[in-house]
Amino acid sequence: MGDLRWPVAGEVLISKGWMVMPTVVNKLVAEFFGTFWLTFGGCGSAVLAALFVANEGATPINLGIGLVGVSFAFGLTVLTMAYAIGHISGCHLNPAVSVGLCVAGRFGAGSLFPYVVAQVLGAIAGTGVLYLIASGKADFAIDATKAGAFATNGFAEFSPGGFSMIACLVAEIVLTAFFLFIILGATDDRAPSGFAPIPIGLGLTLIHLIGIPVTNLSVNPARSTGPALLVGGTPLNQLWLFWAAPIVGAIIGALAYTLISSRSK
Repeated sequence: MGDLRWPVAGEVLISKGWMVMPTVVNKLVAEFFGTFWLTFGGCGSAVLAALFVANEGATPINLGIGLVGVSFAFGLTVLTMAYAIGHISGCHLNPAVSVGLCVAGRFGAGSLFPYVVAQVLGAIAGTGVLYLIASGKADFAIDATKAGAFATNGFAEFSPGGFSMIACLVAEIVLTAFFLFIILGATDDRAPSGFAPIPIGLGLTLIHLIGIPVTNLSVNPARSTGPALLVGGTPLNQLWLFWAAPIVGAIIGALAYTLISSRSK
């Protein structure tokens, strides 16, 4: 997430008396695994656990985690990975976050494309492993004509709540902008040290609580790409919105925080 108040990517780390400098490969592999975890954990909670019906005698019982559980799952993937790899790659896990941090001057433009590639590949791999697990159930099937199929994002008739394209576009822009705002504020060198992953993870949870009924919530082009490639059809045709809107939102959030931060110095 840029500088999360731990030694940031590229700085010298001290470990058991050894000086360790994360290489470019270290950073990209960390982003791959981190985005794998976000996609596998977040989308996996939606696919496998959101609606889980157990049969107790003749009475089915819904033991699923629902919308709230899925929202927390996405937040927890970021929180856990921030502590796990934040000191290696900065733990972006999201092309929009990388773009926003670049705009805010927290991340080098030369590393932007490799990070995005690693994130997208991680999301695709996470989706693939999730499919292998989900398809092991006897009655498993993906209905590509329904909103949210295999945790895909969508608008209009493919919005879970039937929201229009404009509504979905605005939601993704606004929610991503505030996500970047939270990230930049939590990782500011004036913020309490060592706690940044907590507000960032909780911020992503809140964003999902708001946005799942609208678009099935993306704010992350990589997370959207994995399921869309697997399902194909309309979700893949609508993927453009879930690249364009989060990136625009990230830029707005980065510029807004930079503006108020510079004025407060």
